Amino acid sequence: KITLHVCILLGLPGVQSQCPSPCHCHGDLQHVICDGVGLKKIPQVSEATRLLNLQRNNLGTVPSMAFSESKGLVSLHMQHCQIREIESQAFKGLKKLVYLYLSNNKISTIKSGAFEDLNMLTYLYLEGNQLSELTKGLFSPMINLFVLQLNNNRLRELQPGTFAGAKDLRWLHMSGNELTTLHPGSLDEVENLAILHLDRNRLSAYPSAAMSKLRVVEELTLGKNPMRTIPDNAFQSFGRYMEKLHLDDMGLEKLSADAFNGVTALKFLYLDNNNLKSLPSTMQLNVDTNMTLFNNPWTCSCQLAPLRKWMDSRQNETDAICESPPPQKGIQIRKSTAFKRCKSEKNNKGKKTKKSRTGRRQ
Repeated sequence: KITLHVCILLGLPGVQSQCPSPCHCHGDLQHVICDGVGLKKIPQVSEATRLLNLQRNNLGTVPSMAFSESKGLVSLHMQHCQIREIESQAFKGLKKLVYLYLSNNKISTIKSGAFEDLNMLTYLYLEGNQLSELTKGLFSPMINLFVLQLNNNRLRELQPGTFAGAKDLRWLHMSGNELTTLHPGSLDEVENLAILHLDRNRLSAYPSAAMSKLRVVEELTLGKNPMRTIPDNAFQSFGRYMEKLHLDDMGLEKLSADAFNGVTALKFLYLDNNNLKSLPSTMQLNVDTNMTLFNNPWTCSCQLAPLRKWMDSRQNETDAICESPPPQKGIQIRKSTAFKRCKSEKNNKGKKTKKSRTGRRQ
């Protein structure tokens, strides 16, 4: 007992058997809770500690070697801590860390090598910060990274090598940034992405070259980007896996004829609040697909006949209204009479073609 007491008083390296004041500890120091207790610097905790909650303190910076005595940490919570900068080797030694929460700070700088040793990290939350760029190779130690949250920062572009090393990344969230460019090759290292959120950015053209190596995207959100067209073969590399596609609130004027080449598994397609007049005739509309179509200036002509047929095959009401021709304006596509003649026109065309071919054979 005397020896232990002396160790605590002397604060010998590697010995931290008391709960740091003014925190609360549970389970023999396994959980150390310092939520909103007025800390100005990061406390040292025992190697036995698995979870350290530092939320709602005023820390400012995460210095190098900040957790050198806390090597047993699995989960580290540092949300709402007024953090502006993360220094190189800030998390060195945290080889068991799986969860790192850095959301809702003021982080504008993450120095190169900041994430050294985070080989086991699986979940990284950096949303709600002020990051305008990501250093090449910043995430390279994170060979097990699965989820990366970068929503609501100030990122302007993605360069090749940004995600080098993070080959197992599956969920990448970059909504609400200032992205204008995804350079070719910038997503090559993360070809196994299943969920990619790019909505609420400033992309004026679909980044075909950056997306071409992605193979298994199941959910893609592009809403609220100022894109006017979706080009041919936009989703072809991952089309057979894609189940959710958000193209809403973009000012979209055109979906190219072969935009949906290879897309076969779509269950949810959001096209509302755009400037679309028609859909590509080659687009496969499955009965199982759910679409939002409202607030578009649809032209109710035979080109929309496949859409009307799709509507008729479903019980769910789909709110889409004809803008033209004038006699159909304001009428729901489902109730429009503009498609009655389409079938007969098609048949007539077929008969004419058949007749002329017969003539040629003679």
